[in-house]
Amino acid sequence: MASSERHRQIVEAVRAEGRLGVAELAALTGASEMTVRRDLEILAGQGVLERYRGGARSLLLRGEEPPFALRETESRAVKQRIAAEVAALVADGETVVLDSGTTCLEVARVLQQRRLTVMPLSLHAANALTGAARLRLIIPGGEPRPGELALTGPLTESALAALRFDTAVLGCCGLSAADGLTAYDLAEAAVKRAAIASARRVIAVADAAKFSRTALAFVVPVTALHTVVTDDRAPQDELSALTTAGVTVRTVPATPTA
Repeated sequence: MASSERHRQIVEAVRAEGRLGVAELAALTGASEMTVRRDLEILAGQGVLERYRGGARSLLLRGEEPPFALRETESRAVKQRIAAEVAALVADGETVVLDSGTTCLEVARVLQQRRLTVMPLSLHAANALTGAARLRLIIPGGEPRPGELALTGPLTESALAALRFDTAVLGCCGLSAADGLTAYDLAEAAVKRAAIASARRVIAVADAAKFSRTALAFVVPVTALHTVVTDDRAPQDELSALTTAGVTVRTVPATPTA
C-alpha cells in the first residue's frame, strides 16, 4: 500500500473512532507498528491528529476538511490524469479562471506551457503558473485562507465580477446529482459562485471520492455545470444522474492503462 493511501486510512479511522492504538492501526493497514508510528509522526506534524503513548487521537471534527498537505498526496496520479483531460478541453487563446484545491493545482501544472490567460484563485496555483513564458497570469485580490491559500473575500469576488472568462475550472469538496456541488468553507463557496457567474463554460473536477461526500456549503446545482471530469471509480448511478441532468461526463482511468 502506498504511504498516501495508508495515511488516508489512518486519518479516517482515527477520526471515526476518536482515538486508536498503534497495534489497531497496524492491523487495519497491514503495515508494521514501526511504520505506523512513523506515519503518526508525519500526520501529527500536519496537524491532523495528536500523538499519545501507544496511539493517536483525531484533531479533525466530523465534516472538517483535511489539511491541504495531506490531500495533495491523495490519489495524485488520478488527479494528474484528470488535469490532463481538462487541459485537452481548453483551447489555446482561452481565458480561464482556475479554482483552488489539489486537483486544480494539478491543472495549473499542466497548463504551464499553454498560450492562455489564467486567473488562479489560490496562491498555490499562482505559484505554479508564475514564470510560464506563454501564459498571461492575472492575480485577483483577496485574503488567502491559511494552508489552503485559497483567495476569498470581497476583493476576490469583485475581481471576478469585473471579468468574463471562456472557462471556469472548479474543484469541490463534494458532488452529487441530489445535493449539487458543495464546499467546506462558506467564503470559498461564494468565490466559486462568482467564478461560475463570470464564465461561459464550467468544468468541475472531482475524483471518485468526492461523490461520497456532501460538505456544508452549497455552491450550485449540477445543472449549472457543463462538464464533470472524474475517474472510472465514480459511482455509475451518480454519473448517469449527471448525464440525465444535461452534464457532459468525462472519465479517466483510476489506474494506468497498459
